[in-house]
Amino acid sequence: MNFKFFLGITLFLLLSGLSADLAPQSWVFVKEQEGIKLFTRKEDGSPLKSFKGVMDVTSSMEKVCNLIGNVNNHDWWDENLRQIKVLKYEKDKYFQYYLVYHVPWPFTDRDLCVEANVSTDPITGRKTITAIPLNNVISENPDLIRIKKYWQRWTIQPIGNGVIRLTLEGFVDPAGNVPSWLYNMVIVETPLKVMRRVKKFVQ
Repeated sequence: MNFKFFLGITLFLLLSGLSADLAPQSWVFVKEQEGIKLFTRKEDGSPLKSFKGVMDVTSSMEKVCNLIGNVNNHDWWDENLRQIKVLKYEKDKYFQYYLVYHVPWPFTDRDLCVEANVSTDPITGRKTITAIPLNNVISENPDLIRIKKYWQRWTIQPIGNGVIRLTLEGFVDPAGNVPSWLYNMVIVETPLKVMRRVKKFVQ
């Protein structure tokens, strides 16, 4: 099996920022690395686990939100993204985009279409970006495997003294013949890798 594929296919789902109602199960702490606390939990109705990462960064809300919440600002996204097409973007409100992700042979490239909503708490300033699959907008390509089951949520919370708490939660079924045990073994690397890159760009 190619571990790069499994790490990559879960990573790009993210970048975006991916929502659906969270399953009512508790997060299980896995480890802390580079100041990032990592968790997993079993998703209801699936053998696959969802992931969660939490970290604090010293930065400004403007800088963090412009990186994570602006789909046009995707230079920091994974290099294995073969195509990124922004379909719609309303700042601090809503966006849609389409991705094609390259995976190594002998696996088939994946694609997905996403819609994300942005909400802001007027009292705390906390910003939440949630995303789910966007159906019936981009026709399925027979040469690609369409990702249809996923959700993701970014929470950007100012906690004072120039510190921002970032939480990334998500789930993705990569489709195709991906063994659940292998997926679950590497899924925690998804928030770690993504949040590591965010920290590099905003601090």
